[in-house]
Amino acid sequence: MAHASQSGLKLQEFRNEPYTDFSRLENRKRMEEALAKVRGQLGREYEILVAGERVRTTETMRSVNPARPDEVVGIHQKATADLANRAVETAFRNFSAWSATPAEERVRTLVKTAALMRERKYEFDAWLVFEAGKTWPEAEAEVSEAIDFCEYYAREMLRLAGPQPVVQLAGERDEMRYLPLGVGIVIPPWNFALAILCGMTVAALVTGNTVVIKPSSETPTIAAVFAETLLEAGFPAHSFCFLTGSGGAIGDALVAHPKTRFVSFTGSRDVGLHINELAAKPQKGQLWIKRVVAEMGGKDAIIVDADCDLDSAVEGVAVSAFGYQGQKCSACSRAIVHEGVYERFLEKLRARTEKISLGEPDDPANYMGPVISAGAKKTIQQYIEVGKSEGRVIAGGRDGSGRGYFLEPTVIADVDPQARIFQEEIFGPVLAVTKARDFDHALAIANDSQYGLTGAIYSNNSAHIAKAREEFFVGNMYINRKCTGAMVGAHPFGGFNMSGTDSKAGGPDYLLLFLQAKSIAEKMG
Repeated sequence: MAHASQSGLKLQEFRNEPYTDFSRLENRKRMEEALAKVRGQLGREYEILVAGERVRTTETMRSVNPARPDEVVGIHQKATADLANRAVETAFRNFSAWSATPAEERVRTLVKTAALMRERKYEFDAWLVFEAGKTWPEAEAEVSEAIDFCEYYAREMLRLAGPQPVVQLAGERDEMRYLPLGVGIVIPPWNFALAILCGMTVAALVTGNTVVIKPSSETPTIAAVFAETLLEAGFPAHSFCFLTGSGGAIGDALVAHPKTRFVSFTGSRDVGLHINELAAKPQKGQLWIKRVVAEMGGKDAIIVDADCDLDSAVEGVAVSAFGYQGQKCSACSRAIVHEGVYERFLEKLRARTEKISLGEPDDPANYMGPVISAGAKKTIQQYIEVGKSEGRVIAGGRDGSGRGYFLEPTVIADVDPQARIFQEEIFGPVLAVTKARDFDHALAIANDSQYGLTGAIYSNNSAHIAKAREEFFVGNMYINRKCTGAMVGAHPFGGFNMSGTDSKAGGPDYLLLFLQAKSIAEKMG
């Protein structure tokens, strides 16, 4: 099925971007060449972009390689609140021109963005290895997801452009059109420094909004490279601003500005709640109720039923818990295991965890790299210490070797469901395991959380699977597979409760969050 606009632009049916197979020698060589090329660009200084104007500030900040913290990845400007206000004002002035650009032209530009990223896939992979601490496969999956967002949202915009089908009353010509909202503030996280940044940004741009991008201070270099790619693809300089700096210094100014129309945020619960509260308060001169699209993390559970493929469950839990060092909002941080298979599960999980290779992520032999920062490492270590008093450490629990921010994958068993490590988001390679009497008990434990993002169940019991479909209260539920790795188009992503505002990135209703509907009725005759 092709996607077509009313003016004739046709795109082939969406297909997810295939992953590069690094077991093939030619692909490994190309990745090694990309790592060498990007390594040669480390330490450069980048500028703020305000509608094409390149700005330098008196203060700068540095992003570093979390595997080698003495290695500077990029030097970036520290924007002030005044500069943040100027960015919003500039984006507001340019909104009318960009929103008037035909949807088909915006779509073509987005497809070109995807093509450029596909062309430079290995280089984007390498940036993620150096600045975000991602291993080759984790980086590859993320760049593929970014490309998917571009391709998927391009097709969705074609579907939403032009009049939408409505009931036609006798004697009238009735129609409904979608209009862009205005100026959007895009605040992405460091853990998917390209994919989520890209998805939130291009969703806002392709729908005709102007955007102020405020990347994470941990990963601004990847964002700067992406911003230059947008310009190269043909997004006009006036369509977006790129603003680096600390969230504390400029975040509130961006969110509170009366000309800000919406905020798209992914990050922690506390920051998300603060943004939501600040955006809800109208400012002098504000003409609208600001819209907040927020994804705020999770405390995700995998239920291991008595009747399941235990080896498959162990593998799914391990991969979900320790992929990208557990630094995914979708990561499994709680395993809830039926008492009938509990001890066998722990024995197998301990053995599987001890096989995980930990080290610098530019070495493809390593499955786990560093956590993102010294601060993150310290917080995770504090949780591990708490966990030692709340359960039994059966694997890990120690620092990893090397000069970077390395921590061993850690499994803590016999944890009470009300324990801190079972309830609070740790965002690191720490898995808490508890025992359930039966399936209903396991489901009750899983649902006893302020979050509701992802979850999985390993079971061959059809009645239990059916019950989980109805009663496991998460936005993304998986059956007999891991709880990470949502694919654009197939698994629209976003959770319930404190996990966010019920948005579904990579799904058919996501672009509607950046649009407003106008109904037009014309009396005939």
